[in-house]
Amino acid sequence: MRPQDADQVLKIYQDGLDTGDASFETTAPTWDEFDAARLDRYRYVAADPAAAASTDVLGWIAASPVSDRCCYAGVVEHSIYVSPRARGRGVGAALLAAFIAATEADGVWTIQTGIFPENTPSLRLHAKAGFRTVGVRERLGRLHGRWRDVVLLERRSPVVL
Repeated sequence: MRPQDADQVLKIYQDGLDTGDASFETTAPTWDEFDAARLDRYRYVAADPAAAASTDVLGWIAASPVSDRCCYAGVVEHSIYVSPRARGRGVGAALLAAFIAATEADGVWTIQTGIFPENTPSLRLHAKAGFRTVGVRERLGRLHGRWRDVVLLERRSPVVL
């Protein structure tokens, strides 16, 4: 993910937010806010190989720190968003596979995420990538006046011990 991908990344983010099943957020942040909230590493975009110069972003994945305490140095939280026009084409699986490989290569032992239970495609994607449900945080927050549950998922690396 590069700064020149910002407009497309934020557009895909907003498309996901507009579904009402991606996040408690309702408006994508500015690029500076997005950039500041995520780790410099483990940011990837999937580009359409059929597009001119492969600059057409189809999806993105990025990590945020879970804590600044040193004992959590091997734990990250991630977000993944795929353009509506690219869903069902393996973009999410490819992004998640690249993300997992990179984090494991750097010694990350746990990846976590929270997903609304209504977002079944994301839950299936994560299950296929080895994530397990840790629990459901019931009525965690309100979105558009409605209480929402969040499924907490994690993937423990089988290679980082």
